[in-house]
Amino acid sequence: MRKVGVDTNLGTIFLSETVGTAMLLLLGGGVVANVILKGNKGFGGGWLLINFGWGLAVFAGVTVSYASGAHLNPAVTFGLLAAGKITAAAGSNVFVTVIIYLLGQLLGAFIGAVLVWLAYKDHFDAEEDPGAKLGVFSTGPAIRSYAWNFITEVIGTFVLVFVVIGFGKAGDPDTNTPAGLAALGALPVALLVVAIGASLGGPTGYAINPARDIMPRIAHAILPIKGKGGSDWSYAWVPIAGPIVGGLLAGWLSLVLLP
Repeated sequence: MRKVGVDTNLGTIFLSETVGTAMLLLLGGGVVANVILKGNKGFGGGWLLINFGWGLAVFAGVTVSYASGAHLNPAVTFGLLAAGKITAAAGSNVFVTVIIYLLGQLLGAFIGAVLVWLAYKDHFDAEEDPGAKLGVFSTGPAIRSYAWNFITEVIGTFVLVFVVIGFGKAGDPDTNTPAGLAALGALPVALLVVAIGASLGGPTGYAINPARDIMPRIAHAILPIKGKGGSDWSYAWVPIAGPIVGGLLAGWLSLVLLP
């Protein structure tokens, strides 16, 4: 896998993260739309179809964003920063490099969400349930309890980032590995996301990615979606704060628990 830094410039990182995250949200949001919007051929496909769809969405996103290390997720970026595994892009510094990662992820997530709406426009119009429409764009809890929902997101994201860091260290005795999901590899990280969804995703819908939730939620708010209802902003902080805390904890604890 390509190592990020040294000869990787900010433009390459931004483009790679934008393209990869757009692919992630297009396929991830797409499988949700296929399963929960009435009239689709995949309607009623169930939770495991959504799990596998998101896993394969990650597979595709990682594959096309190899040049940046495929963070695709602010929680991954913050976790790798906490673990000391992000190097500055060519001619820049670590702070600016991290900002470029985040901007690419946010833009890509918004683009992916808009593409899902375009692909399923007729089905959004036909769907009568505003909750189903919002569910395509953002996560929501099965039982609304902000503190426990937050903890669930922390735990799920911790698993994601901790395993990514652990795999990278195990794969290179010098621990000099690419910083990002690409260090784990497209197929293993896809299976990891399926495992998180199957095991820990039920309470909150496992955002485990702030960009994956906030930018599609913004898209939901501004797109002309027929009968869409509200965007549930009172819950929006949970899939932002929980994954960031989980990612940071994974990065810091990896320094102690992953020698």
